[in-house]
Amino acid sequence: MKAMKRSTLATLINATLFSAVAGTSFTTLAEEAQAKSNQLEVIQITARKRVENAQEVPVSVSALQGDNLDAYSSAGMDIRFMNAKIPSLSVESSFGRTFPRFYVRGLGNTDFDLNASQPVSLVVDEVVQENPILKGFPVFDIERIEVLRGPQGTLFGRNTPAGLVKFDSVKPSQEFDGYAAVSYGSNSSIDFEGAAGTGLTDKISTRVSLLVQDKPDYIDVKAPGFEKEDSLGGYNEKAARVQFLYEGDDFTGLLNYHVRDLEGRPIPFRANLIEKGSNNINPLYDNDVVYQDAASRATQQVDTQGLSLKLEWDLKEHTITSITGWESAEIYSRADVDGGYGGWTDSTTGAPVPQGPGIIFFQAETADAIPDHDQYTQELRLSSNFSGDFNYQVGLFLFEEDLTIESFNFDTSQFDESTGNYGLQTGYVVQNQETSAWALFGSFDYTVSEQLDVTLGLRYSDDEKDFMAKRTSDNLQLGANPSDSHVSWDLSATYKLTDDVNLFGRLANGFRAPSVQGRILFGNEVTVAESETVNSIEFGVKSDVLDGQGRVNATVFYFQMDDQQLTAVGGGANFNRLINADKTTGYGFEVDSEWVLTDELNATFNVSYNKTEIDDPDLAVAVCGQCTVTDPTYMVEGAFGPEARARLDGNSLPHAPEWISNATLRYTTELENGEFFVYTDLSYRSEIDFFLYESVEFTGEALFEAGVRAGYAWNSGDNDYEVSAFVRNLFDEQVVIGGVDFNNNTGMLNEERFVGAEFKVKFF
Repeated sequence: MKAMKRSTLATLINATLFSAVAGTSFTTLAEEAQAKSNQLEVIQITARKRVENAQEVPVSVSALQGDNLDAYSSAGMDIRFMNAKIPSLSVESSFGRTFPRFYVRGLGNTDFDLNASQPVSLVVDEVVQENPILKGFPVFDIERIEVLRGPQGTLFGRNTPAGLVKFDSVKPSQEFDGYAAVSYGSNSSIDFEGAAGTGLTDKISTRVSLLVQDKPDYIDVKAPGFEKEDSLGGYNEKAARVQFLYEGDDFTGLLNYHVRDLEGRPIPFRANLIEKGSNNINPLYDNDVVYQDAASRATQQVDTQGLSLKLEWDLKEHTITSITGWESAEIYSRADVDGGYGGWTDSTTGAPVPQGPGIIFFQAETADAIPDHDQYTQELRLSSNFSGDFNYQVGLFLFEEDLTIESFNFDTSQFDESTGNYGLQTGYVVQNQETSAWALFGSFDYTVSEQLDVTLGLRYSDDEKDFMAKRTSDNLQLGANPSDSHVSWDLSATYKLTDDVNLFGRLANGFRAPSVQGRILFGNEVTVAESETVNSIEFGVKSDVLDGQGRVNATVFYFQMDDQQLTAVGGGANFNRLINADKTTGYGFEVDSEWVLTDELNATFNVSYNKTEIDDPDLAVAVCGQCTVTDPTYMVEGAFGPEARARLDGNSLPHAPEWISNATLRYTTELENGEFFVYTDLSYRSEIDFFLYESVEFTGEALFEAGVRAGYAWNSGDNDYEVSAFVRNLFDEQVVIGGVDFNNNTGMLNEERFVGAEFKVKFF
């Protein structure tokens, strides 16, 4: 059982490591630490595209893996489980289980269009996932998740001015191993995931991973005339990954194929969920109630697949790496966006149809689809393996994407003979976007002395888009062809103060290419946001304390972003526009600590503070129809009469909480022939603004969530077994996490409390 205890500890302490620094070798200390069951172990990461001790990397990075990753993702959670589980990271979505939007240090993008670019990049198994639908691939059989904060423009390049989220799956090996886990929980949810890997020959090995999640509809519709139990909230998700690894004397090749199929419902929109004049939840609502007149037609269908091939040649003093990737995504998502019922005139009687809850100015049932998408990437990299003071990486990156988007509008009051119900298609827009990009990059490391290491990175990027949108109702056709190039850079240094304490500093510049918004269902304009650039400076300290039983890291940072790309979402005209803010500034700090309290008790604690501010006296956007705006406003003449505009100067960024904090505590003890464990976690994020303007109703309350996982693990024969019970959102906190502002005070709620049990077996 001692071996099992050491493994448990290793996975726990990887929960929240960040703020790593470069240049100091802790190899000897790591070996000594790993020989003791009450010390923290070395954490290996790949933040600089090579395996390194996290304590030696000059990047602010956090790692999630092991027990904490299992606990966070319990209850069939999608990738949004990462929200507030890592310093300075938040995640949200108005699509539900698809289209996650990541925010790092307050920088992100609220745009819900299917070609929206984000300043936080997602890289899975070393392949960038550019389209927002690709970013929602389920999390299973993952070795490690890394979050890199600050501009990552040198090595990762594409759209990383805010940071990077990096997933690495478990790779094949010659040793036979695997696992299978099945759980059952609230609302009859069933989840299964498993994997198995083995050697096929003495040089070829394989690993197959599988995920199946099923949750029946459980949300009731209570709109008059549309009453139906168990109408929304369900999903059936299937995903798989197959890998083959060839290992020769000086050559390796890894083939990775992955596929996803989702049949489910979109996140439920709730009309006037937020009470006017406050941000309180309307007492009519609970998590399992909506008042929609189009819930029966709500659907979300997602199919993605991808193939990558990584080839690597070891030439003794150099390594050549080639990574070729193809990704494809398809989606159809249809929802009752106004979230209520009525709001039209009966075509036969001329009488207004009763509406609710509250006022529904007009019905809004829309759909968005990607019928065709292909992404191709190629990276070629040369890395030195010198034994001296100087080493480097240089490379070439190519990116091609071809994307078609369809947008639909439906009139709920009209009968559609093809479907046999109300909801006739009245609007259709098709968008085509082709993107071509390439880059040259290099990173150069030099050991100045035994105490001081420096790293210089450079990247030249060239990006071009060809965009066209067409609306069939009037044959309106609009296009745009933005392009730009930029040189990104970073300079970092690490100073070894003592054997246990490192100091580091980093200057970095990042870049995001121009973006296009052309969802012209309700407008006659294609908007283009110019390139944004960011300059960032940060200083940090990383320390091992108490003879290896504690680890405390801290970072302070400041950044200025020029021409930040922002999305003016909704407003009274229900039309998205891309805009650029003259300047945006941000500053804050991050503190991360891990502790071995006793042989049986281990803890982590993290906290981050992020202050963002828009600096642009002339920037203004359209505002909501029914909410209470607190920004200074002025009136302009719009398409439907006078419209209010809110001035944004001095506002914080949307979905940018000032405070994020989380903590974990794990207790383990030997019991009979096994081990009893209890794992608890707490997370907190402070209040947020949903939109660029500030209003009373669309200010999201602070969110506090707790989880508990308890169980018993034992070994029998060649297998390890585990039974556990778990609870997510222990106190059933109910908070509005997003809104729709063009019609009424529509909102979305966070996931309710989930209770479940799991059985898991690991075989070797």
